[in-house]
Parts: sequence; structure tokens; C-alpha cells
Amino acid sequence: MRKMEDLISINCVKLLIIALFYTCVSCSSVEQKIYVELNDTVPCVRLLNATHQIGCQSSMSGDTGVLHVLESEDDLDWILNTGPHPPYMIVMETAFFNRSVMLRMKNSSRVSGVAVIVSKTGLAENFSPHTTCPNQNTGVYSEDYGPELANCNVTAWNPLGNGLSYEDFSFPVFALKDENQTQVIRKCYEDHNLRVNGSAPQYPLCAMQLFSHMHAVTDTVTCMRRTDLQNRFSINPEVLCDPLSDFNVWSSTRPLNNSAKGHKTNESVVIAATRLDGRSFFWDEAPAAEGTVSGIVTLLAAVHALHPVTQQAPPLRNIFFTFFQGEAFDYIGSSKMVYDMERNEFVIDLDNVHSMLEIGQVGLRSGRDLWMHSDPISFKNNSVKDEVSLMMKNMQSVAAGLNISLDEPPVTQPLPPSSLQRFLRVRPIPGLVLADHRTSFINRYYESVYDDAENLNVSYPPNLSPDEQLVFETEEAKSLAEVATLVARSLYQQAGGEERNLNNITADPKIVAQLLYGFLIQKNNSWFRSLLPPEVTKKGANSILSSGPPQFYIGVGPRNIGPVHSVTRFVQYIMANLTGTVTNLTETQCQNPESKDLFSYFWVTGPSVNGSGEPLCVRASVRLAKAVSPAFERMEYGSRDYSTWTESRWKSIRARVFLVASRELEMLTLGVGVAVLLLSLLVTYFISSKAELLFSSARETPTTTY
Repeated sequence: MRKMEDLISINCVKLLIIALFYTCVSCSSVEQKIYVELNDTVPCVRLLNATHQIGCQSSMSGDTGVLHVLESEDDLDWILNTGPHPPYMIVMETAFFNRSVMLRMKNSSRVSGVAVIVSKTGLAENFSPHTTCPNQNTGVYSEDYGPELANCNVTAWNPLGNGLSYEDFSFPVFALKDENQTQVIRKCYEDHNLRVNGSAPQYPLCAMQLFSHMHAVTDTVTCMRRTDLQNRFSINPEVLCDPLSDFNVWSSTRPLNNSAKGHKTNESVVIAATRLDGRSFFWDEAPAAEGTVSGIVTLLAAVHALHPVTQQAPPLRNIFFTFFQGEAFDYIGSSKMVYDMERNEFVIDLDNVHSMLEIGQVGLRSGRDLWMHSDPISFKNNSVKDEVSLMMKNMQSVAAGLNISLDEPPVTQPLPPSSLQRFLRVRPIPGLVLADHRTSFINRYYESVYDDAENLNVSYPPNLSPDEQLVFETEEAKSLAEVATLVARSLYQQAGGEERNLNNITADPKIVAQLLYGFLIQKNNSWFRSLLPPEVTKKGANSILSSGPPQFYIGVGPRNIGPVHSVTRFVQYIMANLTGTVTNLTETQCQNPESKDLFSYFWVTGPSVNGSGEPLCVRASVRLAKAVSPAFERMEYGSRDYSTWTESRWKSIRARVFLVASRELEMLTLGVGVAVLLLSLLVTYFISSKAELLFSSARETPTTTY
């Protein structure tokens, strides 16, 4: 009898478990029926510096609102004043995504979030969410150095900047990139929320929920202090924010001993620099075509053009190529390199630096001049003035032979935002910044999602295959090849190379075309795949070779510097393959060479032959160097001298739409649910109190044998 009761109990438990399982499955199924998840979305996230927080965030459980598609200014007035179903989740085209509209919504309690449809429809003639004076607090000009030039008093470099990226929004803002999902949202709105003859729509209504709760608040000082306290006293510490960080990429025409830091005796270098990063209003959505890609492509093409000549006829000085990461956020990469040079923790020091040529925005010069910008304050130093004047004269001489119009702005004009400014904060180094603008930027979409291939007029004839597009020489490719030739010849001459070798230095338009295609159109192409390690090319959609162009936002890593950013990896391997030497080392020997003092070794996929490449080992003097602000190494989170930008951490980023019932129906449903709960408790109590009567079984008459 006892065994029978145990068996019944076990079966009851099994049935209960099965019931719970099917309940969970049913719940999941019900959730899928209720919600439509939006996958291809990009959030605005929270960033912090020494004094402020900027960006966007939702509440911890996500923000929800009745969906409304903004189609006119009257719609906005209706939402903010008379709409009967607040709060609203606003969906709008890019035509309405401007400072005035966003600030009106920011100051209203009737808006719970914004979703921006990223498309070219209705795109304004200009849109820059950056400030009018980029990096104004960390450049060279200050109260102590050219105070009359500080804060862009002479030149507003980005006059179209509306500062939207530097506002703090208490509601989530997402970008919608998938056209199909945008149509789903519009259909839901038109079926349920569209006003008819001015009358308010009736329930059920289409609603949207956005999740982007940020852990960090106030500023970097507060965030880092709280993180440090958790690391000290918490069993399970939680990091609230991370410093923006990655790596700089550098190389030189003559290899430098990377194991010996500090000053190099009898070594004089000419620095050729550009930036690696950009940004926009939305997280990790920064195409940066004119702002960044034009400089990267120009310098890489110049490196390629210089390589054979510098090996056969080395100039007197070494040419040091560097790509700075994090320059959009108060010069992270250049600050770190200068800081390490000062402390003798870099491969060279500042005494080794002879002069510097920086490549700025050079992609929109079609039909326009190029301009050589210099610093008017250091120009007062006679030795600097003589060297800068000689650089200008030599560059103009080279430009004349290339039919490029090259000029200089008035000597009273300050330097545009540039890495050179961080070097000048330490000492007066002769230097120029090459750009396509005389005064203000001509880039109408500076640091926005629309600074893309179309902004540089990079397009291809119809019916070309991807491989044909890869090598197609657009007008932009030809233009940047001319600029790269100018840069390469000028660097060779500045380094003391013989003038008779200049005509042997010419940038290859095909290389430029491939670089533009890879950085602006499709990074997962046959050329990029051949330059990267085999394990990277085989990882599929989640690798750095996912579909589409790379994004140039610097991102974050742990304090000991995390994985290398995809753009950094691309530039590193492209430069290694353009300047390196193929060796006969095996994969094991290549990945563990006997010495790395002068060269790095790269195991790459190799050119594709019959659909597959033969891996090979490339030796090149290409290196990575940390790009993290010295403020975090010094633990000076409130520093005014160095970048203090951090990115908040979060747990969930997602968006979904669903139908929401009226408040009356929700309350009725809640009431019925409570009534059912009370009734079930009453029934349970009744059954429990009568259990002995209800569940007793007839006693069997015992059989006794005497």
C-alpha cells in the first residue's frame, strides 16, 4: 500500500513538471504572438566625460508608448499638446531629425522615445550632430597658448554642427535600418493609430517598447569611482562604464627596434599621420567617409607608393606612418603617443621628431584646391617658420607637376582640429595639416550617419559584379590617388630623399579603388579576405568580415585593452601586405618567430586561386600601440588635459512593437484575474478543510485467519 502511494506521488510530480514545461512553452509562444521584435536597430547610448553625461537611455524595464509616425509640424504639436493617448513613441523620417524637433520632445513629458528611419528620403542638405568647434577643450589653443584663437574664436570649423550628439536625453532614441521592418511599423500604425478626419484612434493601438537602460550616470568621475568601490568591496563587482580605447597603428620606412624604448640616437623621423575613427549620434554607426576614410585611404596609398623607392633609395630621415585611434573624442590616440614619448615608453621620443604632415579631410576636393594649414603661434619661432615654409614650398613644387592646386590660408588662421595640436601642446614641432577646406569644413555631414559613400560620390555602373566593383576606378579613386601621390612625394622630399627619384613615386588608382570599396561599400570582399588571417575569414557573420562597410566608432575594451577594433585590424593587415615581405616560414614559425624586435609577422590567407587561398607568412614593420587616454592610466578621471570619455554599460538593447488595449480593458482584465485568484483560494481552502471527507477511501474488512 505504501509503495502504491509513493508511486502515485511520483506520477503527480511528473505531471506537475510536464504541466510547468508546457506552460513555459505556451508563455514563450504567447510572447511571440504578442510582440514583433525589431532586429536591425541601432541605439543612441550614454557617454560620459569629466563633467557631463550625453546620449540616451530608457528606464530599467524599457520605455513604452503609443506609436505615432511624425509626418508634419502639426503632428508634433498634436503629440506634445492634445494627443489623447500619451506617452507617445515617435517614429520619424530623417527630415524631422534635427535639433529643434528633438529639443521640443526632450522638454515634453508626453514623449517616451524616438525611432528614426535612416534613409535618404527627405534628407536635409546638411546634417551634423557634432558641435561647431570639435575637441575645443583639448587642442593646443588655450588661455596660455594663442588665447585669441581658442574656442574657435577665429574659425568655426563645423558651422553646420547642431550639437545634438552632445545632448542628454532621458528617453531612448533608436535608428531603424531595415526597410521591411519599417514597413511593418507603418502598417501597424496605419491599421490602428491613424487619425480619421481628425478624430482620435480607438483601441487597440499599436505601441512600441524600447530597451536601452544605461548603468552609468552623472560623469566619468562618478562612474569610475563607483566601479572602483565595487571592485574593492563587492563579491560580484559590476563595471558601470569603460574608457573608450583601442590601438594606434604605426610603421616606418626603416624598421625601429620595438624592444628599445625612448630616444634613438642618430634617428630623425618625419611623421605622416591621419585618424582612424569617427562617430555619429548613434552607437557604432559611423561611416565617416570624408571625415576619416579619405585620410586613411590617402595615407595607405602613399605608403604603398613610397615603399619600393624608400627601399632602393632610402632618404636621410626615417618616415614614420601612424594612424591615430580615438581622435574624435579629444585626441585619445595622439595624446597617448605623445604621453609615451615624453616618458620614454615609446619606440622614439619627441627629440627624434623632425616634422609632421597630417592628412585631414581630403575627399571633397573635386574642382577645389587643397590647403596646407599651419600653426600661427609656433610659426613665430624662426626655426619652425623656416622649416614649415620649406615644407610648403616643396609641396607646392610637387603639386605643380601633378596639376593640383595647393595653397595656404592666411597666416593668422589657427590649425583645424588635428592630431598635430597634441604634439604642439608639448613643443613647437614644424607641421602641416593637408585638407580640402580653406576655413570651415565643406563636409555637410560631418560626424553623422550620412557621411557615407554617397557623400564622396562613390558609385558604380549598374550590372557590375562585386569583384568588378572592387577594382573599378571611380572619379573619387582617381582624385585620391593624385592626393596620395602628392603626399608620398612630399614626404620623400621632406625626409631628404633625392629629387630625381620623385617621378618614380606614384600612387596606384587601383589600390585606392580597392580601399574605397572595402571601407565604404563592402568589407567582406576577396581582396580584404586575402589580407587577413585564415581564422578571421572563416568565422562568418559574427566576424569582422560581416556584410557591409566597417564602422569607425572607437568602441571600448577592458582596462587592459580588449580585442582590436575591426578598422584597426584592417589597416594593420593592409599596411603589412602593402609593405611587407613574404617569407617561407610555417604557420607555427610565423606565429612564434625567434625575434620581434624589428618586424612583426602576419599569417594571412593569401590571394585566392580557384576559390581558395594558400596561407603565407608576411614580415613587416607594422605595429600596434595602445590608444587609451593617459587620464585612465594616471587615474585622473576629472582631467582637463586628457580625454576622459567613457561608455556606459548596459544589459539589453532591443526594440519591439505590439498592440496595447485600452486602460479600461486592462483594468477589467486585472479585476477578472484578481476575482479568479480569490475564487481559487476560496475553493482551495474549502477542499483543504474537507480533505478527509472528500479523499477518504472505504476501509477494507480485514480478513483474519485463526
